[in-house]
Amino acid sequence: MIFHINRLTYKTDVTPEEREAGLELLRRQGESIPAVKSFVVGPELGADFEYGAVFVIEDLDGYWEYLTHPAHFESEKSGLHLVERFEAFDTTDSDDPGMAAKIAALHRRSYEENPSIADLIAQVPDMVVPDGSSGAH
Repeated sequence: MIFHINRLTYKTDVTPEEREAGLELLRRQGESIPAVKSFVVGPELGADFEYGAVFVIEDLDGYWEYLTHPAHFESEKSGLHLVERFEAFDTTDSDDPGMAAKIAALHRRSYEENPSIADLIAQVPDMVVPDGSSGAH
């Protein structure tokens, strides 16, 4: 299993309605992407970010399905411009020593196939994603 974890803080000028719309986009990923076995979206407690989302995915094929699903694209396209800080990382029970590199390769492939998303990610002031890249600093 792979637990794909997103942590985010919205920009200070984001309205409560925009904030809720952004969180709803994350919830929609969990509800509509078949590869997501379970999920949670809500306030991050006791940490440095405002919100967190965890998506439980069975394997690398499911991870690719998650990355390329229209609900994921819509969340990035419509929500990233609202975000000041974003961090994504993964936790897994796999004993495959190459799992991190395989996940990073999926992210790179996704950006190569969708350069507009890569451009959006690059514009987030503080962003770290599983492929090791980051947004503007």
